[in-house]
Amino acid sequence: MCFGIPMRIRAIDGLVAHCEAKGVERQASLLMLAHESLVVGDYVVVHLGHAIERVEPETAAEAWRLYDEMLAAGRG
Repeated sequence: MCFGIPMRIRAIDGLVAHCEAKGVERQASLLMLAHESLVVGDYVVVHLGHAIERVEPETAAEAWRLYDEMLAAGRG
């Protein structure tokens, strides 16, 4: 199973976003969201190296809360 990961955009270079989540940095293609007016600080869902959806910060935080719960349950 694959998950899209909510990440915060730290920099934008053309159609490439430099993103961060929980201390992990990744580059993501913005091609699929070229119609959006994305700016540094926005949150996007990154899947397989592509930003596939813009999300609100609250949505990103809720997703990370659920991911943390799943990880904790897997350790028990």
